[in-house]
Amino acid sequence: MITFPILSLMTFLPLLGALLIFCLRGDEKSVAGNARIIALLTSLVTFGVSIFMYAGFDPHAAGFQFVEKYRWLTGFDIHYKMGVDGISVFFILLSTLLTPICVLASWKSIQSRVREYMMAFMLLETTMLGMFAALDLVLFYVFFEAVLIPMYCIIGVWGGKNRVYAAFKFFLYTLLGSVLLLIAILAIYHQTGTTDIPTLMASSIPSGMQKWLFLAFLASFAVKVPMWPVHTWLPDAHVEAPTAGSVILAGVLLKMGGYGFLRLSLPILPEASHYFMPLIFGLSVIAVIYTSLVALVQEDMKKLIAYSSIAHMGFVTIGIFAMTTQAVQGAMFVMLSHGIVSAALFLCVGVVYDRLHTREIARYGGLVNNMPVYAAIFMIFMLASVGLPATSGFVGEFLVLVGTFKVSTLTTFLAATGVVLGAAYMLYLYKRVVFGEIVHDDVRKMTDVSAREIAVFAPLVVLVFWMGIYPSSFTAPMAPAIEKVITRYDSANHIVPHAPKGVAAPEVH
Repeated sequence: MITFPILSLMTFLPLLGALLIFCLRGDEKSVAGNARIIALLTSLVTFGVSIFMYAGFDPHAAGFQFVEKYRWLTGFDIHYKMGVDGISVFFILLSTLLTPICVLASWKSIQSRVREYMMAFMLLETTMLGMFAALDLVLFYVFFEAVLIPMYCIIGVWGGKNRVYAAFKFFLYTLLGSVLLLIAILAIYHQTGTTDIPTLMASSIPSGMQKWLFLAFLASFAVKVPMWPVHTWLPDAHVEAPTAGSVILAGVLLKMGGYGFLRLSLPILPEASHYFMPLIFGLSVIAVIYTSLVALVQEDMKKLIAYSSIAHMGFVTIGIFAMTTQAVQGAMFVMLSHGIVSAALFLCVGVVYDRLHTREIARYGGLVNNMPVYAAIFMIFMLASVGLPATSGFVGEFLVLVGTFKVSTLTTFLAATGVVLGAAYMLYLYKRVVFGEIVHDDVRKMTDVSAREIAVFAPLVVLVFWMGIYPSSFTAPMAPAIEKVITRYDSANHIVPHAPKGVAAPEVH
């Protein structure tokens, strides 16, 4: 049993690292070197604490674990409350894993304002972990909004030539939706007298009010996913962000929207979630098909992967709102797999960009001849993105399609076209970059991945195959928390528990 406040320790450890980096003194070169070392060590220790936390996690419990509760705004019954369940625990592990990988990936590519860059990543990790662990709506909102600040700086200071435009667009899109989220939180507090998430998950809000609250939640979470048509900020942000910024943006920040739907919209507003299910299905299907077609014609590697991310997140929103056990587990699995695979794909782009300083697909070709190890690594993550069996990408999409088929055959059929289109644009990308003859002299001089770059990719490769071959090690711990949400949803909408919507998901090996 873990009796000390491990969630708070894990959440604020990176903030301590940021303070240590801030206190560094000396010449610019020594400060930069020490900042990198402190950021790497802090992120590794935080990852170690998260592993220790997971070791004490009960995979059979549906409720929240490691709960911490302290007085905060006492006159308003608003508390500092933290806790995790089978839904949030994997997002925490994903965040703590990707942060040290981002630090390593930035070791050589970031040469200016290194201290400030590492501080931004440490602050970003604190805000991400706090958001996933928060069990109070106000605390959730504080961390949810605070994520914007370091990410805005990472894009706006260390991005490409149009970084300021991309940073402002990212900030304004997400802030506008978040203002409506704040209004919804205030309305919920006025209606129920509490902002405690577990209490709200068991409370009843009038059906008419639920619909307005759901639309406010949708405005915020849809931008974060992002859903069509509020997705246009993402390609710009990805193209202009530094490699590590794209990794965190695709790996973790896009999951905040899906997590918000699962944590808040479905359990607190179950009737409205059921009412707006056709709307979500429609927007998600458009996202899957439209952005896949757009990805096919991209000439910038980052932009292609960015559009593929929107398509994959369309699967997530379909699975979440299908509200069958298989579909929700599949949506969770797609989010975790996408967090690993898309992060790795952006890292693959970063490897060649560091050598040639261009993301234009036409500038490459024939890399298998002088970068065979890179070609093999790129192939693994490309096939995982396509959804090849035995990789992480297959399991989640399969479960989403199986679970959604019970609810809407048409939605399932249309979403399945995204699998075909996904294979088309990823294989086309790989063919143009890796195969063929080398026609440019500067491409011929490119060297294969270094030991540091292999260290960055190695844990991601392991996870891709682990999740693909033994998925029940992930689906089993998340099942009790998901069943709790589904039971609440079915009860509120008078759905018979033993109908197809409540059938237990088959164990996948």
